[in-house]
Amino acid sequence: MNHLIQFILLISLLMPLWSVETGLKNTSDSETELAIGIEENLGGMIPLNLSFKDESGNDVRLSDYMDKPVILTLVYYRCPGICSPLLEGLTKAIDKLRIKSGQDYKLITLSFDPTETPELARQKKANYLNTMKNPPGDKDWLWLSGDAESIKQVTDATGFRYKREGTDFIHSATLIAVSPSGKISRYLYGISFLPFDIQLALAEAQAERTGPTIAKLLRFCFSYDPGAKKYVMQVTRIIGTVMLLILAGFLLFLVYGGPKRTDVDQDVKG
Repeated sequence: MNHLIQFILLISLLMPLWSVETGLKNTSDSETELAIGIEENLGGMIPLNLSFKDESGNDVRLSDYMDKPVILTLVYYRCPGICSPLLEGLTKAIDKLRIKSGQDYKLITLSFDPTETPELARQKKANYLNTMKNPPGDKDWLWLSGDAESIKQVTDATGFRYKREGTDFIHSATLIAVSPSGKISRYLYGISFLPFDIQLALAEAQAERTGPTIAKLLRFCFSYDPGAKKYVMQVTRIIGTVMLLILAGFLLFLVYGGPKRTDVDQDVKG
């Protein structure tokens, strides 16, 4: 009976702090994360009947290109912020892959800005390929642009939420592994990637499997600062979580780790 009372007391003491932490999360992100970020859609399908312009100005239907698993990146080519670090991180990881582009996988980079042109896509593609030691074949990495409706169908299918701010966009950074049938297999967050993680994501996509998100903690610990155009630490969330864990551990120690009353009574009687 005493243990039950102590357990109820423990829960009642933890609930206020949990409410504070939840409140911090909800109030700080209720507006931003609904409009900006990634709403994962693992197992969802990207419409493969869509057509875009490649960097040479040719029409490309996704179903004609995606005969291999694909790493998809959603960026805009004029981006002054996170797109460049994302693509740099991807090129560095690709350079170290043991599997071959064209044979084992392909890549698609799609601009979500409908005003951008194949010419700009061609310039950006050349810039990044020139930095690589082992670049993919020219046909193994498409840099696409398209109309607003086609872009929207892809961003809606992938759960990629972004917002225009002036001439720029506020958005997050992720790689999306897509199977040959168009199934969304895995999301890889951030701007730095391990070759092993990319190869695993591609293997799962090839097998038409979905995989859990490895680096989802990034969404909890970091948020995108549109002013500084970088990820910043969410200190209030981390402090709240740490305090919650410390308090829980301390109360559990008091309830279960302290001296037993029967032991104390026996010592007194002895």
